[in-house]
Amino acid sequence: MRLRADIFVAALIRRVEVAGAVAMLRRRGAAEAGAIFVKVDRLNGTAALFAPAPQSEIADDGARRFARVHKEDWIAPGDIEARLKRERDFDPDLWIVEIEDKQGRSFLD
Repeated sequence: MRLRADIFVAALIRRVEVAGAVAMLRRRGAAEAGAIFVKVDRLNGTAALFAPAPQSEIADDGARRFARVHKEDWIAPGDIEARLKRERDFDPDLWIVEIEDKQGRSFLD
């Protein structure tokens, strides 16, 4: 059984803050099963975006898996914002969490 999206997001934000980074909820989606997107901003003009992994990468344990949505390790934050806009237009129930961390940690593993 998969953990509800609202509980997963709350735990992720708490984990980020305990590690000394900053996390904020930018968009609240469907509490039970909304897709979760995580933007990691390194505060140096580069960022990364993580989205739910394709179904082929989902394990039987029900744990959420994430994959980087771009080929490069780090891209411009503006490119990520454009992608998030397209995703919001497609799925209004998605969640967006933004992490600001100079080390570029996603805290998703």
